[in-house]
Amino acid sequence: MKMITVDSTRTASKALAHVFNGGSLAACAAAIGVVGFCSVASAADRPPLAPDTVAPFSTESRISATVEFGLRALADDIEKDIPRRLASIDERVSCVHRRVLFFRVNANCDVWGYVERGGVSLYGRGDRVYGSLPIYGALEGQGANRFTSRIHGETEASATVEVEARPQLSRDWSLDLNISDAFHWDEPPVLRVMGRAIPLAKYAEPRIHSQLALVRSRALAAARRLDLHDKAETAWRHAFEPVQLSDNPQVWLQMTPQAAAFAGVRADSRVLRGSLELSGTAETIVGQNPSPVTPTELPSLGHDVGTPGELDVILPVRVGYDVLKDKLKQAIAAMPLAAGIAVRDVDVYPSNGKLVIGLRLAKASETDPAAGTWVYLSGAIQVDADGHAIRLSDVGVATSDEGLAPVINPIAAQLASKVNVDYGIAYENLLNAANAKLNRPLKDGFRMEGHLSSARLEKVNLPADGVVIALRASGDLKILYGM
Repeated sequence: MKMITVDSTRTASKALAHVFNGGSLAACAAAIGVVGFCSVASAADRPPLAPDTVAPFSTESRISATVEFGLRALADDIEKDIPRRLASIDERVSCVHRRVLFFRVNANCDVWGYVERGGVSLYGRGDRVYGSLPIYGALEGQGANRFTSRIHGETEASATVEVEARPQLSRDWSLDLNISDAFHWDEPPVLRVMGRAIPLAKYAEPRIHSQLALVRSRALAAARRLDLHDKAETAWRHAFEPVQLSDNPQVWLQMTPQAAAFAGVRADSRVLRGSLELSGTAETIVGQNPSPVTPTELPSLGHDVGTPGELDVILPVRVGYDVLKDKLKQAIAAMPLAAGIAVRDVDVYPSNGKLVIGLRLAKASETDPAAGTWVYLSGAIQVDADGHAIRLSDVGVATSDEGLAPVINPIAAQLASKVNVDYGIAYENLLNAANAKLNRPLKDGFRMEGHLSSARLEKVNLPADGVVIALRASGDLKILYGM
């Protein structure tokens, strides 16, 4: 097809005379004359209506499921079955070895007392949990026979048990604390008898160590009672529930998780958080509520990941062909057209990935509203993703008659620069609606928190009802428990 651009009035007038006198559109020659343009173009001139078939807006995506537990509640659970008194001491020890005058005196003493604990305190920092347990001991000693019964002494001592744990999730979904502990005396227990210091730590420490083994077992049991598997399974089911991102138009997000990975434990002064990454597909559906997806079984844990990945979701923004049609009418009305010609109507429709623009041309003096002949342009849609606008590009004449080129080419040349449709408001409305909908309570003590913060162009489709700009929005989506 040969394209000619002629701007002079005389050349345009010759083209009009060519059309009016039957020199073009041979199929309509009998109808041309003093009446004006033909009312329709030949079938060969009109590009076919061929809208795009839009595939589901689907992308690989990741969300996080985070379970939070209060460290105070965990500490209470650990210590509830641990006796307050850790050890009772009742020992006979050799307490006197000294020379009195000419005699060497060796005497035994009975030592008794107890070691008691205070409350368990837990706090977190990074991927570790730290704990402390204060210990207090009171001991007395007295000579063990009537000759030494006047020998008496007593002492008090305190110690702090320090615990460090690095929680890890096992493949069977049990939480392993990996506890290491140690304790130190603030001032070791020493019984002073007749000027002699008798260290008593060796009598108290075996009992304390046996009780620390009980503390470790209680801590592990408390961690197992958190039942992460059950909570992860519930979060997994919630991830399959469709989320309505927008009411008008109705837009739904359907997640289909396929794998789960452990994303680590974090703790602070108050809480312990365990996170999972749930990965799978995120499909955006425009229209009615999608059919429910039956949740699969919670899979085995995959390899650990550092942090849960970003949520990616496709947000479709539609610009109706009626909007483009109005923009074209406004642009054409402001153009200087060839003398004696008028554009009586505009049509817009998709054809094999291109946008077809039909213009019904008639003599400006024609009074019959149905008079004229259709000529067609074809162009592409160019998206300015940063500016949130679409415009026409590569606009060319699709009608085969070269005689019309001087009339239609100037119109085609100006449309690309004059037709611009801003979809920014529609995009912002959809993004804001999605962010509002992504924050909501769920059942079973869970809730959802999400935020989409950025979007980039994914693709453009020309289906039957309008231009669809598919934008890949990124952000985060969390399913939370206990937070």
